[in-house]
Amino acid sequence: MANPLPIEALVLDMDGVFYVGEEPIDGAARTLAWIREAGIPFRFITNTTTRTPDELVEKLDRLGLHTEPGEIFSALTATHRYLMRRGKPSCYLLVREAVKSLFSEFEENDRDPDYVVIGDIGAAWDYETLNRVFNMIMGGARLICMHRNKYWQTGEGLRMDIGAFVAALEYVTGKDAIVIGKPSPAFFQLAIDALGCATEKTAIVGDDIESDIGGGQAAHLQGILVRTGKFREAVMLNSPVKPDHVIDSIAGLPALLQGGAG
Repeated sequence: MANPLPIEALVLDMDGVFYVGEEPIDGAARTLAWIREAGIPFRFITNTTTRTPDELVEKLDRLGLHTEPGEIFSALTATHRYLMRRGKPSCYLLVREAVKSLFSEFEENDRDPDYVVIGDIGAAWDYETLNRVFNMIMGGARLICMHRNKYWQTGEGLRMDIGAFVAALEYVTGKDAIVIGKPSPAFFQLAIDALGCATEKTAIVGDDIESDIGGGQAAHLQGILVRTGKFREAVMLNSPVKPDHVIDSIAGLPALLQGGAG
């Protein structure tokens, strides 16, 4: 057997790695149990902006992946921290109603806000919404995107994500968005800080070669790509991002960490 990988902590993507939609990935529960038994510090990280951390814990529990709220670091959490550090500015929140309560400290302003905050609003995107935000930014509002994923995997197939709308707004305004979630290296650093481990001995496990692996490597993490969720072979082969390891699924993580295969 090869020597174990020098990994002392893990940053774990959720959607596409441990589950897709409402279906757990085969072996996900066993791997999570193994991580706990091995005493490896970890954090789940997610760009999901449609569920609060408590709601994510409930979902993981339903899927047999028992987790505590403190083990989840989400783009919602990071966005709230970012805004609090800026003196509770006024915001125009493009997020699901279910998560607006997380931002109750901030004044909602639909005319001339300090920040426009973009999360996942599903099919609510339309021209009028984009044009309203365009005019707010041209009027001086800063644009925050909780993430800029291109697409994600659902039970019905791939779905376009908010990154496309963010890119359109950047193009027409000539102003760059403030990216809070993955692939922002700062997002990964916040998760690493919570673990208290050295970055070079921490690995990100994800299904998105750009957002997960590229973002993690930019923060000096090792990148472990899984062939589940949104993974596509052609995307990996054509990407400038090169994962440190590729495994078929999260079920193969224990063998990789113990034996260095992959």
